[in-house]
Amino acid sequence: MQHAAHGPSAPTAAQVRGWRRARLVLHVLLGLIISAAVFPWAGNRRQLRIIRWWSKGMLAIMNVQVTVRGRRPSARRPTLLVSNHVSWLDVWLILSVHPVRFVAKVDIASWPLAGWLVKQAGTIFIERGRRSDTARINRHIQEVMARPEGVAVFPEGTTTDGTHLRGFHASLFQPALAPGTRLAVAAIRYPLPDGRPNPDCSYAGDRSLLESVRLILRQRAPRAELHFLGYVDAEGRTRRELADESRSLIARALESWVPPRSPHGTGADRPAAAR
Repeated sequence: MQHAAHGPSAPTAAQVRGWRRARLVLHVLLGLIISAAVFPWAGNRRQLRIIRWWSKGMLAIMNVQVTVRGRRPSARRPTLLVSNHVSWLDVWLILSVHPVRFVAKVDIASWPLAGWLVKQAGTIFIERGRRSDTARINRHIQEVMARPEGVAVFPEGTTTDGTHLRGFHASLFQPALAPGTRLAVAAIRYPLPDGRPNPDCSYAGDRSLLESVRLILRQRAPRAELHFLGYVDAEGRTRRELADESRSLIARALESWVPPRSPHGTGADRPAAAR
């Protein structure tokens, strides 16, 4: 497949983009119907199978070419999965290969249609601006993992353009300190053919959800990579130590993909391990 020399990828023909948009709308509507008509009577395992199937369908409609590397965390033990956060696609990317419940900002619940779907998928919503809400969320996460189920968080608290990492919120690592819980780490990137981050897959800044969807749909075959980086030993550690080690693992995985720093940039423009 030929890609343009400049930009994320060669734009698709208008007819193809229109067909993808129509399929996307139908897929979202199908998800709404399943959530309303099937989920209330489906067991947890069946729900997870449906969510995985639906997530794969979402990525297929967007023609996202997915590569998964590393050993996936075990679904038989309570696991907290942490990852960097680049796009709204991150959620469906992870759910397409690994069953987890996400912790997300409460703002996502207000997204048209998609917000309701995310809620039906078992997402745990948090109000980032309220410190007291973190304690409630951590209790909820521990209850979920006691079943046991996996829980995934994006400890940066927001998305980036894929060229750097923000600081990790240590409070979100509290559930990893519970006995028997494992802390798994993953790295996500959306590379161009030359390895640079694909800016049109990012959901950072003031870009709206609809604008982000449009930018992804216009690409012929955007690439997504999910790298499982293994586990971090939480025994005898503090939340801050777990946050710093997890961030360091992700930074090392990302550093070879980050473009050289601009002469006018600062050290904060790159992951810590790349400086």
